[in-house]
Amino acid sequence: MAHLARVALLALLLTLVAGPSYAAVTLPPSATDWDYQLGGARSVPAHVGIVERDRGATPVRGAYNICYVNGFQTQANQKPFWHRHWSLVLKRRGKPVVDSIWGEWLLDIRTKAKRTALATIVGRWTAHCARDGFDAVEYDNLDSFSRSHGLLTRGDAKAYAARLVRKAHSHELAVAQKNWAEWDGTTVGFDFAIGEQCAQYHECGSYVASYGRHVLAVEYGDRAFRRACRGWGDRIAVVRRDVDLTAHGVRRWCA
Repeated sequence: MAHLARVALLALLLTLVAGPSYAAVTLPPSATDWDYQLGGARSVPAHVGIVERDRGATPVRGAYNICYVNGFQTQANQKPFWHRHWSLVLKRRGKPVVDSIWGEWLLDIRTKAKRTALATIVGRWTAHCARDGFDAVEYDNLDSFSRSHGLLTRGDAKAYAARLVRKAHSHELAVAQKNWAEWDGTTVGFDFAIGEQCAQYHECGSYVASYGRHVLAVEYGDRAFRRACRGWGDRIAVVRRDVDLTAHGVRRWCA
């Protein structure tokens, strides 16, 4: 009996160390094109089997659907919401730290308590993605620490990312690592990658090294798009979009 008890205890410890099994998580198909539709929904050609849309949009019937969630920064149109959660917005000299390109405030992930509070909010959005029928989630701006004027660290980002991954897996959603190519996000459980401008910045190989064929690339310039197709189009899905991802904007795939 004592031997059986030790075996049971060992099994429990191994489970706690390794984490739960997420057999229900489905990875994106690797033999299809994909579309990146954050600026507005549009029709989907027959050769496109993967579509990403904002968390407020409707998934595409018959496709693999990825739900966009801005997990590390605010959406520019959600400032009233974040004023109600003001302590969770990163500040410098009393003013919100801003991603100047998109006009988004950075979230304050510096402490365990704040990461827990933020993960609770983002977790509710994630649950909504699952209820709506999405298959996966992308938590954008993983690399917000690089725009934080030194207030956030890589360790903060990794700790918070791990929490978000667990939230997504608990709802049986696969999770995409978005950007920060030099970090292997599989170490905290990311399942696949979305490489924004990975050919432009010569980063596609880093994502492929971590995720194999489960990499989705989006390029915003013609030269980088051609480079992505030449170098990686036979292994990963590549789409050319306009930078604002408008509903009637540029959209092309590798020939």
